Amino acid sequence: MITGRKWNWFDWLNSLFMIAVCVAMIYPFIHMGSLSLSTGNVSMTQLRLLPEEMTLANYKKVLTNDFVLSGFVNTLTRTVAGTALSLLATVFTAYPLAKRYFPNRTFWTMFIVFTMFFSGGLIPNYLLVKSLGLMNTTWALILPGLISTFSMIIARNYFMSLPDSLEESAKIDGANELSVLFKIIIPISMPIIATLTLWTAVAHWNAWFDSMIYMTDTKKHVLQVVMRRVVLEGTQDMVDVNTLDDSNATVNPETIKAATVMVTIIPIIMFYPFLQKYFVKGVLVGSLKG
Repeated sequence: MITGRKWNWFDWLNSLFMIAVCVAMIYPFIHMGSLSLSTGNVSMTQLRLLPEEMTLANYKKVLTNDFVLSGFVNTLTRTVAGTALSLLATVFTAYPLAKRYFPNRTFWTMFIVFTMFFSGGLIPNYLLVKSLGLMNTTWALILPGLISTFSMIIARNYFMSLPDSLEESAKIDGANELSVLFKIIIPISMPIIATLTLWTAVAHWNAWFDSMIYMTDTKKHVLQVVMRRVVLEGTQDMVDVNTLDDSNATVNPETIKAATVMVTIIPIIMFYPFLQKYFVKGVLVGSLKG
């Protein structure tokens, strides 16, 4: 049991620093949420935690916009399909490389790790996607980054930490490799599976550059590209702020931008708490054994 001890100057400075970091990270989010709930006559130069006059007109305008709706569907499709396929491919790659009896295991591991430091570059990737006929398809956003080398190494190290007796006892009972993987290894590997799910889902949800270069049809852009256009290019072409069903509610471009940002951020934030309890354990176990 740890007994109470007196704090020294380092503890106080470290605590103050962490509090400052937390405030610096949380306050912009709170301010953006407050601005998104404010009416159009709100002062843009004043910092606030709560809106002076609350309205949902901004969210109503954003959520009924065709560009935002199509972007949300495209992002959700990409995130769900991309995360599922990426996890499957990562596990299928990491599990064999975790076995000591796998032929030339070190060579294949180094061959894959090599891709972390060297890649073909943007132009060859674009030409490859175009030559495969993947332009304006969701596959252009999923297949090029299907397997993350870093995630594969973390998963491989986690699988290496599992005792070999689990596989041996299952094979004695007549299980094959796929049965061992899906019925024994994956169920007891939920920490690392949840960690990789979180990493991959957040990466897909936040990605925008590949959609901007591979999608020439604006209706197939992901939500982040739509948000970028609203925030950087204004709302005139994306969201018309002059037409509202509720004549009593007023909006302006800045409150619309804030609502668009919140609509983009909130779904992935709601996803995080369900996997957070596995996160620390999965990262620690997957990063120690190599």
